[in-house]
Amino acid sequence: MADFGGTDLETFRTSAREWIAANFPAALKGKPNPMAGEERGGKPSAEQEAWRKAMGDKGWGVPTWPAAYGGGGLSGGEARVIQQELNRAGAYNPIGGMGVMMFGPTLLEYGTEAQKQEHIPPIVRGEIAWCQGFSEPGAGSDLASLSTKAIDKGDHFEIDGSKIWTSGAQWADWCFCLVRTDTSKKHEGISFVLFTMHQPGVEVRPIPLIAGSSPFCETFFTSARAEKKDLVGPLNGGWTIAKRLLQHERSGLTGAGGGLGSGGKPLEQLAKEYVGVDEKGRIADSDLRTRLVNNAINWRAFQQTAVRAMMEAKGNAGPSSATSIMKNAGTQLIQERQEMTLEIMGHQGLGWEGDDFAPEELAAVRGWLFGKAFTIFGGSQEVQSNIVSKRILGLPDLTQNH
Repeated sequence: MADFGGTDLETFRTSAREWIAANFPAALKGKPNPMAGEERGGKPSAEQEAWRKAMGDKGWGVPTWPAAYGGGGLSGGEARVIQQELNRAGAYNPIGGMGVMMFGPTLLEYGTEAQKQEHIPPIVRGEIAWCQGFSEPGAGSDLASLSTKAIDKGDHFEIDGSKIWTSGAQWADWCFCLVRTDTSKKHEGISFVLFTMHQPGVEVRPIPLIAGSSPFCETFFTSARAEKKDLVGPLNGGWTIAKRLLQHERSGLTGAGGGLGSGGKPLEQLAKEYVGVDEKGRIADSDLRTRLVNNAINWRAFQQTAVRAMMEAKGNAGPSSATSIMKNAGTQLIQERQEMTLEIMGHQGLGWEGDDFAPEELAAVRGWLFGKAFTIFGGSQEVQSNIVSKRILGLPDLTQNH
């Protein structure tokens, strides 16, 4: 669908603003998105559940996804208007997670019609949580050396092996997983399968992190079952699908943490509250003021570039290496924002527990610690830099000469 422009887009903006005003619970205004933190467990409040259902039924959680599967079916311009109006209302998008960020876009490209009809609508409505079964204890940066096996049992695959750093596995309903279906080949022996996490053959063990939470897990499969209908793409053709999915992951990670560590409150507002203002109403610390402006400019430029890259990627037949540039740039900006959050709060941003600290202050230090992982998971900075040097800059692989 072509972007609306001018009067048409402003007409859509008016209707979007009215719909958000009528459906977004006032009790949630200005509160952080529960999908954006490292902890997603726990029962949602009645207001959170009502907002998830409203956005899910409208399809606006994934506004540009096809309406045939419950998505909004909107243009990129309309999607940007929705996000702008959500920001204006102090609202957040309650539809998220790995189903939206990674698996859904990949399935829309590679899945059968039956697979799309089964799995996309629950993602659109925020009803199903997904996790990713990629990395293994002996297959991290060299993911293609994975050894988790899927044995053909006629009407299903029997899966045995283990995965690590399985984000959100303890809360997930389904897993999209890379498995080895041919031991005689490396990349060409990998398949992409889906299976329910609610079965006896799946064991999940959370891994505690320095931030005090456990979003990452070890996951063990013992004769777990994946139905033949849930093989995505051809047998032994999973590596191509995995590369495409990683493109979506890296793109999504860079946009996921803008409000981490500050409770979603703008840094400029935090600075005025904690540092104070001068006689002109500006942030009192001129050096901090300059750095905040520079970060805001760079963040806006990054977001604009990310939108452009996303739109360009829709016309590509295969994965783009540009997402490696975007992930490195975005994660550095996120970490910079988190570090400035602690600087702004001073000693109040270093508390771990106790009544002397407000909830957003306790969240700040946890967000800062958790944010250190952004330059590691989804492909470390070093891995992304190698991709940029080889696939974008065309530099020689010096390791081949040593």
